[in-house]
Amino acid sequence: MIPDTSSNPHEARRPAYIQLYERLKAQIIGDVYGPGQRLPSKRALADEAGVSVVTAQHALDLLCQEGYAVARERSGVFAALNTESALYAGPAHVALPPALPSAAPLPDVHFPMSVLARHMRRTLSDYDERILRKAPNGGCPELRAALSAYLRRSRQITVRPEQIMIGAGAEYLYGLIVTMLGRQRLYAVEQPSYPKIARVYQANGVRLEPLPLTADGISSAALTASAATVLHVTPYRSFPSGITASAGKRLEYIAWADAPDRTLIEDDYSSEFSVSGKPEDTLFAMQRKENVIYVNTFSMTIAPALRAGYMLLPESLLPLYQERAGFYACAVPVFEQLVLASLLDSGDFERHIRRIRRKLRSEE
Repeated sequence: MIPDTSSNPHEARRPAYIQLYERLKAQIIGDVYGPGQRLPSKRALADEAGVSVVTAQHALDLLCQEGYAVARERSGVFAALNTESALYAGPAHVALPPALPSAAPLPDVHFPMSVLARHMRRTLSDYDERILRKAPNGGCPELRAALSAYLRRSRQITVRPEQIMIGAGAEYLYGLIVTMLGRQRLYAVEQPSYPKIARVYQANGVRLEPLPLTADGISSAALTASAATVLHVTPYRSFPSGITASAGKRLEYIAWADAPDRTLIEDDYSSEFSVSGKPEDTLFAMQRKENVIYVNTFSMTIAPALRAGYMLLPESLLPLYQERAGFYACAVPVFEQLVLASLLDSGDFERHIRRIRRKLRSEE
């Protein structure tokens, strides 16, 4: 049976197929089902978990879609995650292309102006002259609390509001990360990657090592040989290649970060619009050593003109951040932060995300 979740209201609200998927994923990662080993049939899973055959099939389909398993016609579904090496390797069927593709542009995904305007008017009415005040250095408590709740219910990320730092876009946040971690460390970035990532790091006096991308993420050989202690990755839809890291590659990044004095920077730009049957797994939620920094913005999900982003810090890095970068003022206007908090608290932001994901699935 799927475990009883009555004592955990948040978990109990998760669909049965997601709960079954998570259980099977944990068993594959834990080598209960080794690479190439056949998983139980959908009927056996349905009987064991007390769910319908359709639910069990949905969970198996999601495992295949995420790269944890592979379906073979008339043979069944087999575990595909190789976890035998020191750094996790991706599924064996992933081949390297002769040239990396270019990311196809997303359709118009901007937030409906009518809804945005309604929240702007509400914010002006509710907060009046408070929007003219200076924001606290880490960001307005209303937005940090709203983000904490949103990430918990929508991305399975659990953070306190104090772990969330608001900044004027990803480029500003990269600079704060360098201030916190230091310029003496070697930083590695994907090659190719969004050009401004490297330019911002170089402008901050950082030494960079480009690591080549393959079909499912950074080359394992290049990552193993790298002397970098900070790794900046875009696991979902890296620009300009459009590469999304496989499940095995994400575990490889986590394994790389298990070594001493290493830090992962997860740039999660636009992953909300994944057409997968569930939200993309984040490295931040998967981390084992509290050394993953998560960065995201609202420029894709709402509008490019909204220069607002946020950074999630593990508890272990909070003292270092406060010591080295906590004095920086938050450059995002209070008005914009309160509008964002209203969008998140009302559910309108998530309704927009679901609408766009449905649209993208219909266009596949």
